[in-house]
Amino acid sequence: MKLMKVPRPAVHTPRTELEHIFDRFLTPALLRDAPLIETEWAPALDFSEMDNEYIVRLEAPGVHRENLDVNLEGQMLTLTGKREVRRDLESEDFIWKEREEGHFVRSIRLPKAVDMDKVVAAYQDGVLIVHLPKLEPAVKSKIAIK
Repeated sequence: MKLMKVPRPAVHTPRTELEHIFDRFLTPALLRDAPLIETEWAPALDFSEMDNEYIVRLEAPGVHRENLDVNLEGQMLTLTGKREVRRDLESEDFIWKEREEGHFVRSIRLPKAVDMDKVVAAYQDGVLIVHLPKLEPAVKSKIAIK
């Protein structure tokens, strides 16, 4: 007899509905419609703002660094990756399985433009941290009229 994980019933709150809408419309069409890059799970993501930068933290334990991609096009930040749960033994047959696996895509539209040359991403202890420095505002100066 096998024990199966029973899917939790979907709880539709205004927040989950809004997140679903944003994920659907902000994920690039090529990624959303391609059968090989179908989103199977969505790792937790935090997005914060400081005076001089935005910070994105993505929890992706068990994802190897080479299976993560960070892309920035204009003001759209897209984080993609793949987690594979390996079996330690070929004869292993799961009785209970809760670890999610497969491809994921998370996209965020940044509120303002960032300095693309200074973006830094680091992956440590299962957390991908992306620092996105804000562009320096242009200094106002008086322009002489001829």
